[in-house]
Amino acid sequence: MSEVKAKLISLKDYMETKIIGQEELVKKLLITLLADGHALVEGAPGLAKTKAIKTLSGCINAKYNRIQFTPDLLPADITGSEIYVAAKGEFEFRKGPVFANLVLADEVNRAPAKVQSALLEAMAERQVSMGGKRYQLPELFMVMATQNPIEHEGTYNLPEAQLDRFLMYIKIDQPDAESEKKILHLVRGEEGACGEDISCWVDKDKKFQALDIADILAARQEVLRVHMSEAIEEYLVQLIMATRHPDKYDGKLAGFVQFGASPRATIALDKCAKINAWLDNRDFVTPEDIHAVIYDVLRHRIILTFEAQAEGVTTDEVIEALLKVVPLP
Repeated sequence: MSEVKAKLISLKDYMETKIIGQEELVKKLLITLLADGHALVEGAPGLAKTKAIKTLSGCINAKYNRIQFTPDLLPADITGSEIYVAAKGEFEFRKGPVFANLVLADEVNRAPAKVQSALLEAMAERQVSMGGKRYQLPELFMVMATQNPIEHEGTYNLPEAQLDRFLMYIKIDQPDAESEKKILHLVRGEEGACGEDISCWVDKDKKFQALDIADILAARQEVLRVHMSEAIEEYLVQLIMATRHPDKYDGKLAGFVQFGASPRATIALDKCAKINAWLDNRDFVTPEDIHAVIYDVLRHRIILTFEAQAEGVTTDEVIEALLKVVPLP
């Protein structure tokens, strides 16, 4: 095991001691970070969505900013704006909170589309255009947006063009009873103690060391060397093709899918499957690696027909059906 891989696995293990009962969220946030992408996380309040990204940022020597999306938020509140400086007699650009390494867009669907679109250029091109000038964002840049699936009043659905910018759309559920007890014990221990400070002891013998940005960039290069056989690659491509032409596999499915996944989905599935294998300490991809990430990669990239919505069919159910009809390599 390489040194950088050991550091990332140590980071994963540490986060799991702080984010109880959400191991899949932790792993998929790390996959998103290593894939140089962005994550949309959906879950009820109190499921540690905000704590997860805060803990991740605390484990890396990087800048973190939080943006609370509200109906009265303006695009300039995200990107920044030009301010007239009387002493200089000229306009000066003041950077907004998007200029950070890790950005939490909390309750992103609370703001209208005009504000949501302020993130589009930053997420896709890693830059902000203002006053005819372009301002580059940091090389390590990740947005984690959250949304609450329970309350729909006063919310604005994200347009498909913006959803496609997210590498993963992660859904999280309530923890089980055993995890709930662990959460109680963790919170009791943190109150009046070190809280989120990563300098605290993870266990009796080992102290967690924060990673540098260089470690993340080095890990991204290692991931590129994970092998994917031609058979696995063909299987991956056929899964994407099945979302576009489901009639070739199942006539009923064809009535549920209006638009299939874009080429971004192919690229995302390839990256995420390799990183999943890498985090599991393997240097090759298996079908199980694809299955582990396919729901999060595709659930926001498949548009269902009105018939499917009327019958209560979800994208997850469509993906599950596709996995059954597309033959394994």
